[in-house]
Amino acid sequence: MRIGLISDTHGLLRPEALAALQGCDHILHGGDIGKPEILHSLRGLAPLTAVRGNNDRDAWADGIRDVEELHLGEVGIYLVHDQADIPDDLAARGIEVVVTGHSHKPLITRRGELLHVNPGSAGPRRFKLPVSVGLLVIEGRRVRAELVELQV
Repeated sequence: MRIGLISDTHGLLRPEALAALQGCDHILHGGDIGKPEILHSLRGLAPLTAVRGNNDRDAWADGIRDVEELHLGEVGIYLVHDQADIPDDLAARGIEVVVTGHSHKPLITRRGELLHVNPGSAGPRRFKLPVSVGLLVIEGRRVRAELVELQV
């Protein structure tokens, strides 16, 4: 199973991001979506789960939750915009992967039992940070993450 990770689009969905997410079985958006058209376009590629970011405060985002917990395949995933909002008990709740956004900095790291992934920002470039998306590849209970820098 191939899961696409995208965050911090801030109203800009680049064709390079769409191309990188093509063929995914599910897409997770880590917030700061920017406008509802982003969600519509991503849903055209695969089933989508998205969370609100700190900038998603207009009426169109009222139905989007701040946190999503889901199982894709056999892997528990916790999706939240800001890593400051990650609770301490996730491993005990059956979560293996945490996906965040907010910082615009792409990151893959292990913290205790949890794999933390921030796909970075796929929207407007911020400072000198790369424009990127991420992928989770799930095979049974095994999961690996990768970052994809977009050439924009």
